[in-house]
Amino acid sequence: MTLLEQLYAWQTSHAILFGADTASYCLDQRRRYQGQALAVARPKDTEQVQQLVRLCAEHGVAIVPQGGNTSLCGAATPLSSGQSLIISFERMKQIVRVDADNNTMIVQAGVTLAQVQQAALAANRLFPANWAAAASCQIGGALATNAGGVNVLRYGNMRELTLGLEVVLASGEVWDGLRGLRKDNTGYDLKQLFVGSEGTLGLITQAVLRLYPLPTAHATALVAVENPAAAIDLLRGLQAEVGDRITSFELISAPCLDLLKKHFPRLAQPFDSIPAWCVLIELSDGGETAALIDRLAEYLFAHGCIDAYVAQSASEAADFWLLRESIPDAQRVEGVSIKHDISLPIGVIPDFLRVCGAELIAHFSGANIVAFGHLGDGNLHYNLFLADQTAGVYMQEHAVNEIVYRHVAALNGSISAEHGIGQLKRESLQQARPALELAMMRQIKAALDPLGIFNPGKVL
Repeated sequence: MTLLEQLYAWQTSHAILFGADTASYCLDQRRRYQGQALAVARPKDTEQVQQLVRLCAEHGVAIVPQGGNTSLCGAATPLSSGQSLIISFERMKQIVRVDADNNTMIVQAGVTLAQVQQAALAANRLFPANWAAAASCQIGGALATNAGGVNVLRYGNMRELTLGLEVVLASGEVWDGLRGLRKDNTGYDLKQLFVGSEGTLGLITQAVLRLYPLPTAHATALVAVENPAAAIDLLRGLQAEVGDRITSFELISAPCLDLLKKHFPRLAQPFDSIPAWCVLIELSDGGETAALIDRLAEYLFAHGCIDAYVAQSASEAADFWLLRESIPDAQRVEGVSIKHDISLPIGVIPDFLRVCGAELIAHFSGANIVAFGHLGDGNLHYNLFLADQTAGVYMQEHAVNEIVYRHVAALNGSISAEHGIGQLKRESLQQARPALELAMMRQIKAALDPLGIFNPGKVL
């Protein structure tokens, strides 16, 4: 049988889509990358993934793995050739086992982050990964990009939250690394090759996730600060006071709040006048919420944080978080911007914001920098609006990136903190990483995917 004949034969069992039914799978969520595919296969289990990989290897056909299709870098979108098979994991949504004694959960790759969070809560446990697309992003995709989110400061990225994987290799063999062990020094830690590889080395089909005791106390505050340096001083002082009870520490600039006020005026902002900068702080612990709220409030006011608002209820805390989580939506309504997901040593972030911002404003008339992000782990979402807020702005992207990435490199930072490389940053990666590192990556790719069928055109 030809490949298409076999796919048609499997149309029902593997839930395969053809033609116009594949359109939504071929467009990324930012509507920036539009590809084509031979078909979209939606396997229900690891065995069907194996069958599809073996078929594609036999015919030399590329495979594009796709989770919730929430990639911000075009990592899950096929190229325009139309000669690839998309493998969507949307039907692999089984929570296989929750082991509360071992604080672990085994899930299939298509389970969403929100479903994992809910299953953990039902077992009186916490799965701490958290970001805005929780209801749609799938665990396989989150692992493939080593996703981060607002709780990385305390709990780490997906890399730290994963104890084991099951992966279908390019040969069609299944590597079973589903070991829920915190200590296992039996050779190389193979799972870490696949976490963050964006589907270019193998297809993650199941994972063992790390759970934590469920905090019983929470305290949330929105605090105005004079500048990013003052925010870092506040972070360090608070860490000395309460240690790892700090779950999140988010930096928000005035342009973010301006956009929220412009496009979402019904969202309550507690400040009488919009501050130049503010931070959103979340503490969590055992014990009583009231005691933790009092401790946070006492610290803030003892250290001169006059314009500080400590949430007095869960609903008020949710309102604060809604402001932070609505920033990307407000940007989307405003228009098209040139986005960056960068990481820097925390102490140099004020220098970066000052020097890089000044150069961008000097070079681009009417530039508006919308900066926010996870200050506690050094991750900034650094976005630039220009006079042209249509897709035509991408004509300026190379020039903008040259400035931003030059300053990132000078400060020993990274061009991708949590979004990955995909198609968007593939060329930039060649300048951002030393030749030896890139050569090592290519050697790993050649060893695990000798035919080059896994997600071509992404990362390398």
